[in-house]
Amino acid sequence: MERGRQDVRQDATLLVAAVPIGRPDDASPRLVRALAETPVIAAEDTRRVRRLASALGVRLTGTVVSYYDDIESRRTPALLAELRSGKDVLLVTDAGMPGISDPGYRLVAAAAAQGIRVTALPGPSAVTAALAVSGLPSDRFCFEGFAPRRAGDRARRFAELAAERRTLIFFESARRLAGTLGSLAEALGGERRAAVCRELTKTHEQIRRGTLAELADWAAGGVLGEVTLVIEGAPARGAATVPMSQAVSQVAERVLAGASRKDAIAAVALESGLPRRAVYDAVTQSATR
Repeated sequence: MERGRQDVRQDATLLVAAVPIGRPDDASPRLVRALAETPVIAAEDTRRVRRLASALGVRLTGTVVSYYDDIESRRTPALLAELRSGKDVLLVTDAGMPGISDPGYRLVAAAAAQGIRVTALPGPSAVTAALAVSGLPSDRFCFEGFAPRRAGDRARRFAELAAERRTLIFFESARRLAGTLGSLAEALGGERRAAVCRELTKTHEQIRRGTLAELADWAAGGVLGEVTLVIEGAPARGAATVPMSQAVSQVAERVLAGASRKDAIAAVALESGLPRRAVYDAVTQSATR
């Protein structure tokens, strides 16, 4: 038996549970049972989990403790102690699956490192729900979480992703949506297709599809609710579509917006169909003039 694991009871399990992202009746039967029976419930917001239990007609019999970003690190040891004593712990966040841009990763990693059994109660996820209804390719995708808040950091991140061929998925706040869509249009090209998925599964659910430029104009009028963005991946390289002089200007524009020269050259080369080395040489020559 491995050192440090000998006192873990076999029946101690960390249950990582997805909770509804909108409608309470999307809760799985396993989640309903776990809410009713688990001795310890670690919740991002204790009030929300109590409201969910009430909506499901469940009486919570276990101890409910808060487990949100600011206290995640210092609350983890106590939850590990509960698990090591043989008590199951149910981990839930406000919506969707713990650890997906929500608290949970630290506890899961710590439990796994100590040999404690970790299992998932699968269920609703805004990431896969948005991808499924977006109408964009779903065979390959990557989840980028929330975009950086600072304009320079955001521009650099988007420039790095300009050549990404997989469908991109972001979370974003409603108040930052218009700015983020504008930055995406600048970095990826205003013609790139996308979908804004707002208030998924809720009463006022809305799926808005269009180009990044069109969606940025629409969002400028103001948007409310929880938002998930799905964005078409970069097109495959084809024949050159712009002259080299224009490509050099596009690189300069991206650099001024905050992208590194390397990322800007890579993105422009991919979108224009020009060889990256040729773009690099033209940019270098232009800089020495």
